[in-house]
Amino acid sequence: MKTYSAKPSEVTQKWWVVDADGVVLGRLAATIAKMLRGKHKAMYTPHIDCGDNIVVLNAEKVKLTGRKRTQKHYYRHTGYAGGIKETTAEKILVGRFPNRVIEMAVLRMLPKDSPLATKQFGHLHVYGGSEHPHQAQTPEVLDIAAMNVKNKR
Repeated sequence: MKTYSAKPSEVTQKWWVVDADGVVLGRLAATIAKMLRGKHKAMYTPHIDCGDNIVVLNAEKVKLTGRKRTQKHYYRHTGYAGGIKETTAEKILVGRFPNRVIEMAVLRMLPKDSPLATKQFGHLHVYGGSEHPHQAQTPEVLDIAAMNVKNKR
């Protein structure tokens, strides 16, 4: 019996819309990463982009359990000596780009240093509000909060 390997011409990508209002960040990011890679499909092939496009709404209303909102730190480096900068999740969520918390969580769940992972991450569209410009693609609703009781706080 041969192992099935999907070809790029056989893959059909769907569009999903996810509401992040009240959903726990880690569980949301894990589900989104799985959908971006295509692991939810029976025809999943690791070296082919089998994933779907995901639109996430209400990124600023995502929940962090425990005291992670104030104690979770994100680091970046300016490129200069001693130029490490630190910020908390709360500052990012109330700041100008609240979508970056979800983007960083999902990006860190995808394979590292891979052109395929970069392409799959490009299929993620995160918006702070409840409006999005992808109505023409007719996305289906993916209710992550209803999948498990622990997904929503």
